[in-house]
Amino acid sequence: MKIAVWANQATHSQEIKEELLKRCANIVQIDDKEPDIVISIGGDGTLLSAFHHYNTLNKPTFVAIHTGHLGFYTDFLANQLQELVDYLVSAKQNTYSYPLLDITLVNEQKTMTALNELTLKTTSGTLVCQVYIGEELFEVFRGDGLCVSTPTGSTGVSKSLGGAVVHPKVEAMQLVEIAALNNVVYRTIGSPLILPKDETVRLKVIHAQDPIITYDNVRPIHLGGKNNAIVEIKLSKERIHFADYKHIDFWSRVEGAFIGDIKGKKK
Repeated sequence: MKIAVWANQATHSQEIKEELLKRCANIVQIDDKEPDIVISIGGDGTLLSAFHHYNTLNKPTFVAIHTGHLGFYTDFLANQLQELVDYLVSAKQNTYSYPLLDITLVNEQKTMTALNELTLKTTSGTLVCQVYIGEELFEVFRGDGLCVSTPTGSTGVSKSLGGAVVHPKVEAMQLVEIAALNNVVYRTIGSPLILPKDETVRLKVIHAQDPIITYDNVRPIHLGGKNNAIVEIKLSKERIHFADYKHIDFWSRVEGAFIGDIKGKKK
């Protein structure tokens, strides 16, 4: 088995990385170029950067160790290194997977993949955008922007915008508006939309000072200040795979990330 270790630059994460590599030295092969398993050390941002670095290569399986602020994707804590090493050398190689988004910049004929979400915004002023679902024009949006998320991404930016938390077994994507203008002249749905896996969302920019898209933690992409830029989003046929060494139930992850041990929660 070949593994790669991807850690953020925090001192604690680097120390954990050194200790993990030491424990794995004579057990597995370290291969940063074509690993079978990528071990992420940090928080969810570190896992996202590891995914975008390695996913275009040989599509490895991921494992995450939590040393950051939010560990929604993490199964192990920093004090559980030996438990992880024991799993690495065991015969157990089951995986679980989460949906991804395919994002296409139609004008540039460029395609990207997102694990969490895509947002379309403008750096100043109002974004005016036609929203197509399938081949039908659904609405003309005016406001700050739009967000399309995967089920696991529904716990990120989408949730902060008032979107629903969607279980990853629901193969769907969610469209959420960002500060829409709704009055007697302009009107949008004003509600998150849950779209099935075979739908395509097409966002056509009609007017914006400087339209940009962001996806996951990747740097923003400026759409060149051009109107009529088109972005297509759909659920990908590909999925991200995690090693099922110590899988934590989705709702337990949600509870741990957003509710925690609040006094009086359990009676």
